[in-house]
Amino acid sequence: MGFKDAAKPHYLGHRERLRKRFREGGADALPDYELLELVLFRAMPRRDTKPLAKAILARFGSFAEAMNAPEDLLLEIPGLGEAAVIEIKLIRATALRLMRGEVFERPVLASWQQVLDYCRAAMGFEAKEQFRILFLDKRNQMIADEVQQRGTVDHTPVYVREVVKRALELSATAIVLVHNHPSGDPTPSRADIEMTKQIVAAAKPLGVVIHDHIIVGKQGHASFRGLGLI
Repeated sequence: MGFKDAAKPHYLGHRERLRKRFREGGADALPDYELLELVLFRAMPRRDTKPLAKAILARFGSFAEAMNAPEDLLLEIPGLGEAAVIEIKLIRATALRLMRGEVFERPVLASWQQVLDYCRAAMGFEAKEQFRILFLDKRNQMIADEVQQRGTVDHTPVYVREVVKRALELSATAIVLVHNHPSGDPTPSRADIEMTKQIVAAAKPLGVVIHDHIIVGKQGHASFRGLGLI
């Protein structure tokens, strides 16, 4: 019995200590690399995950960056297999599902910070541009959340007629436009401003209000309404 105890992998006690700290203090009680270790435990039950967690953070910079990293880049980390990548992507998907549910439950304008947080989490770390629309009813309750277009690293084609057509199909009376800047800088471009003006002009005669156009990036967000562009 004593020989078996001596042969027990050293990391098992470390795992239990991490789990205890998490149970007692929550995620705030753990630095990023230890929280990432907990995520990796399920995919790697017989391995010391501390060196791997530190390698992931060294490569991507933060817990959020790691959760949002493309799968092909995650798989470039030595020792990080498909099962572990799936665990990482599961954490991200679960967090987004929770945030999305909270946004749907309350009027958008009354929970604006949650809307911004959701949009930034969903799109702010993407490597290519996406154009998303939040469709609202007359109570400003969200009735649909759709990615309309996907583009390149610095451009997404937006078809004004399709935006308005989709709003009418859903009987939406207001919409919030959202897209991301993979460069990280959310400052609106001249093309962003012109495209938004075209959508506002096309939607107004049909009774569809454009509440805002939000641009998200790793460095934060920009609001067209806040900047006086709508």
